Amino acid sequence: MTATQLIPFFASFLSCFLLTPLIRMAAVRKGLMAKPAKDRWHNKPTALFGGIAIYGGIAVTISFVADFSDLWRFISDPSDKSNLPSFGIATLIGASLLFILGIIDDIITIKPQTKLIGQILVASLITFLGYRLHWFHSLTIDTVVTLFWIVGITNAFNLLDNMDGLCAGIGLVSAFFLWLLFVEKSFETAQIAIILAGALAAFLVYNFNPASIFMGDSGSLTIGFVISMLCLQYSQTSSGNMFSPYAVPLLITMVPLLDTTLVSAIRLLSGRKASTGGKDHTSHRLILMGFSEKRAVLFLYGTASVSGVAAYFVSKADVFTSPAVFVPVLIAFLLMGIYLAQLRIYPEKEFSRLRGKRFTPVLIELTYKRQILTVLLDFFLISFAYYLSWQLRFDAEEFNFYFRVFLHSLPVVVSCKLLVFFIVGVYREIWGRMSTNDTLVHIKATFAATLLSIALVTFLYGFKNFSKGVFVIDWLLTTGLILGSRGSFRFFVDIIMRNSLAGERVIIYGAGRGGELLLREILNNQRLSVRPIGFIDDDSLKKGKKLQGFPILGAFKDITEIYATYKFDGLLMAF
Repeated sequence: MTATQLIPFFASFLSCFLLTPLIRMAAVRKGLMAKPAKDRWHNKPTALFGGIAIYGGIAVTISFVADFSDLWRFISDPSDKSNLPSFGIATLIGASLLFILGIIDDIITIKPQTKLIGQILVASLITFLGYRLHWFHSLTIDTVVTLFWIVGITNAFNLLDNMDGLCAGIGLVSAFFLWLLFVEKSFETAQIAIILAGALAAFLVYNFNPASIFMGDSGSLTIGFVISMLCLQYSQTSSGNMFSPYAVPLLITMVPLLDTTLVSAIRLLSGRKASTGGKDHTSHRLILMGFSEKRAVLFLYGTASVSGVAAYFVSKADVFTSPAVFVPVLIAFLLMGIYLAQLRIYPEKEFSRLRGKRFTPVLIELTYKRQILTVLLDFFLISFAYYLSWQLRFDAEEFNFYFRVFLHSLPVVVSCKLLVFFIVGVYREIWGRMSTNDTLVHIKATFAATLLSIALVTFLYGFKNFSKGVFVIDWLLTTGLILGSRGSFRFFVDIIMRNSLAGERVIIYGAGRGGELLLREILNNQRLSVRPIGFIDDDSLKKGKKLQGFPILGAFKDITEIYATYKFDGLLMAF
């Protein structure tokens, strides 16, 4: 990398940095402000049309670095496929069309279906210019999937624009990692990525909490489209392992995909339109867990960064090592989605719209009993643990030989373990209420499942080409992953209960067994409307320690000093 490669970054940064305050000033003078609304997050009037500055920073810089000669030749003879516009020009054309669509929507609020048609037309133009994902051999299927990809990612970033600095920041993280992916292999594509990063970095100066200007659809649609094109270009030109063209684009866009999937699925289950606005996005759910607005946004930045690092690793790794990175990230995002989906945003009555419909029993199974989801999760965890065991046991050259053995035995191992889990009673547990006894049940289940797997593998294959070490590692990994997934739900439920406490601030008198039981009742029964802030106990040795995360503040004789510090509303006595 040379200093000249960063010139486009500074050019787009400076352009957007200078344009944004001018547009903000014009928006304030003209009264073009986003006013607080019931289904929106912001609580003060904020200037609109920041997307003009983002687009301006991108378009101006691309115009200086792109070669337009291909475009003029294509316009003069569209039938000649050798004259197709370069990637930079194709990206600028699509971004410009979607910017115009977004501006129109920001001004007059067009219908969602009209906006969708416009996005499909732009995506169709891109496929006509020869840009596809190349995920499938069938041209028809690949073209359709490419259309879905462009429209889906564009809308995902559009939906992500729900909190100060969120869409711009996630776009910046994605653009940075895409630049890293292209910097050594495609100068033109790397330029587009760094130009987008520069414009978003400048806009974040004004858009991070507390934001003084919003980007609107003109900005979010532009960002989403450019990111979708960069990912498409990676998939189309990837020279790495056969796994990376599929995994890298998904990892780069994992945060907006999670948010879109979560919001769309829960809105549909609630009987609401997916296009309807609301305070039910990933960021809003994090705040319901106890995050501040800034911390929620920064947490999602960090999540996107972890996913970006994984994407970079997958692009450099071989086909056998890549799943060892991609699968854990995918499972982590899946668990995160399940955690956040459990938070109740909508009133209970909204779910009543589903009653009486034919699919209600299925929904009840999926959302309340959760057995199906649990089995599916265990299927992926067991498969991944067994795969990783072979990876850890053998080096890359040996693994190439043993990979066939792994594939042949995988169905046997998965079947054995799921069967034992069912018989032992793993699927009779209540999620989020894991106890010590449940932990022992899971350990016994994984141990018995490993023994049965060894016995069946020996019976079917005579244990030829197998390693005892693989099954030892597999037992340790399976046990850790199964307990970790269950324990994470217990941890999540506990966080939710503690952060959602509301009511009178109380001190609990008695930091013994009785006090612990009283605290648990308060955490699990929010109808009591009390919020404990700590304990007092006459045992002086307990002062300064904690019980279930709550501090022991002193003894009863210290009550006056404690009240002066904490101003509590009442005292509960534990017997």
